[in-house]
Amino acid sequence: MEVKTASRLPGERTKKRKYSMKLLLMALPFLVAVFVFYYVPLFGWVYGFYDYKPGIPLSGSEFVGLKYLRIAFTEQGADLARVLKNSLVLSFLGILVSPAYVAFAILLNEMRGKWFRKWVQVTTTLPNFISWVLVYSVFYVFFAVSDGVVNQVLLKLEWLKQPFNFLGNSDIAWAFQTMVGLWKGLGWGAIIYLAAIAGIDQELYDAAKVDGSGRFRTIWHITVPGIMPTFVVLLLLNVSNMLNNGFEQYYVFYNALVADKLEVIDYYVYRVGLETNDFSYSTVLGMFKTIVSVTVLFSVNWIAKKIRGESII
Repeated sequence: MEVKTASRLPGERTKKRKYSMKLLLMALPFLVAVFVFYYVPLFGWVYGFYDYKPGIPLSGSEFVGLKYLRIAFTEQGADLARVLKNSLVLSFLGILVSPAYVAFAILLNEMRGKWFRKWVQVTTTLPNFISWVLVYSVFYVFFAVSDGVVNQVLLKLEWLKQPFNFLGNSDIAWAFQTMVGLWKGLGWGAIIYLAAIAGIDQELYDAAKVDGSGRFRTIWHITVPGIMPTFVVLLLLNVSNMLNNGFEQYYVFYNALVADKLEVIDYYVYRVGLETNDFSYSTVLGMFKTIVSVTVLFSVNWIAKKIRGESII
């Protein structure tokens, strides 16, 4: 038997190499796409070191070194500080409501009606695939000042004496956008926690039933600890991604009344680069965001290694 096993080893190794090569060839198009769309644009960082003007070749532009980086922290320091504040606050509020995804996944898992559970999951996941333009249209119908459904109902109930401007009130802009993001991503964000719940050993639940544990106690002592590692990893990744607020949401909800609260760094880069044609300064802003994000990512990875004993990346 040992001789036969030894004789099959070279053939098994060859099959393993062929299988690995097939997997590599399958992944190759995606690796090329990642390189083209994520790494090739990094060569554009060179524009941040030149006084580039549209229509003039880069070779004919003046090399200015760190001029625009100094401008970002001196002449434009107030604007940059405001934009960073908006980005960090909105990201922090998003992290603050992240337990809602866990709670929603647990509630879905505890639903006994199979068809009703699927209907709720599909209904709540659908907004994730709706464009932000349509999302704004939906919220405009409900929260518009003049003929919005919410204002009309509140006025008829006499809870308001005059219409309230939900979309143009800077005092509630951060909370309102957090609510919008939660509504759009609740069902989609719960999927990974449902997968984590499905991976919990079913024998633990059976043992809890034998011991006489009720539904709430079972959730608290089995389900929550079972998905906590997943929640911690996603939480740490969200913390490291705090400057990546996105662009579409704040672009469609942006207006003059809430401009001071909704101008995050991605929108600021767009406004500086495409609306004012200051490509050099917008490039420096993008570089700054990338460097800070990577620094935070590795810092969080180091913290995770100290706490959990293993790193995320």
